Amino acid sequence: MGRAFEFRKARKMKRWSAMAKTFTRIGKDIVMAVKESGPNPETNSRLRAVMQNAKAANMPKENVERAIKKATDKDTANFKEVLFEGYAPHGIAILIETATDNNNRTVANVRMAFNKCDGNLGTSGSVAFMFDHTCNFTLKKEDISMDMEELELELIDYEVEEVFNDDEGIIIYAPFEQFGALQSYFENNNIEILSSGFERIPANTTRLNEEQQTDVEKLLDRLDEDDDVQNVYHSMEM
Repeated sequence: MGRAFEFRKARKMKRWSAMAKTFTRIGKDIVMAVKESGPNPETNSRLRAVMQNAKAANMPKENVERAIKKATDKDTANFKEVLFEGYAPHGIAILIETATDNNNRTVANVRMAFNKCDGNLGTSGSVAFMFDHTCNFTLKKEDISMDMEELELELIDYEVEEVFNDDEGIIIYAPFEQFGALQSYFENNNIEILSSGFERIPANTTRLNEEQQTDVEKLLDRLDEDDDVQNVYHSMEM
């Protein structure tokens, strides 16, 4: 198994604990997708992907429909995606993906989190180069008739980096830029996409002792509690 597999395993150990917060984050994704390309999932690939993720998270169908309807209201605020970069204690690189309708509030909250936890909020580009921006798909096992090596060879033109079998399904990792092409390939070949998304995988990780890990986790937890924060990535070895 490779780097993406190990990263995914570590991330699964610390998923969003509050389902309400998960639904809030998916709701923001729906609003951004609808504002970008309209409310029809047939013609909006981003919305289609978010709806798959909502289903995987057991988000009630009526919640999804309500979020789509709300997003079509011209009075509903749009959310802007903003990336923050910085360092946690002990030199751990941090990337924070946010979705905000008030950038001043989000900047203030993120800066305060770094300051309170002895971190340093950096400038754009200060740590992003340390992470590989990837896309991923979880596919229904029953729809795959070939083994992992054959599947990886089949997808070689899409620059697929890793293919592995997981409890949830067949997992595919590829460069961020290949998301649309892979989504079309799976749909055109009647392979059900159970969920999909994007992740930023650190090129290198740093091992810390237990006390140092606790220092970093204080910042990670504080950031994760912020309603504007969608995802937090770091270079600490788990």
